[in-house]
Amino acid sequence: MAQRKKIEVFSAGCRACDEAVDLVKRLAGNDHDVEVLDMHQGHVASKATFHGVRSVPAVVVDGRLAACCVGHGVDEALLRAALA
Repeated sequence: MAQRKKIEVFSAGCRACDEAVDLVKRLAGNDHDVEVLDMHQGHVASKATFHGVRSVPAVVVDGRLAACCVGHGVDEALLRAALA
């Protein structure tokens, strides 16, 4: 059996976030610890920044941003190009 993991889901309470929370809870089952963190709270937003979260929903497993959530967020160069 796999080692028990700590899973943190950074959420803004939107529908996409709720769907991600449901997915994580379903996949984690009773084998892992899941905590849902509200990005509207300042200390949570700071923690998200520390982990490299650039958009929500985002998932951190044992202190590391999950590969499914890396590299998202607003890309300034692409936004500038779209606005040109």
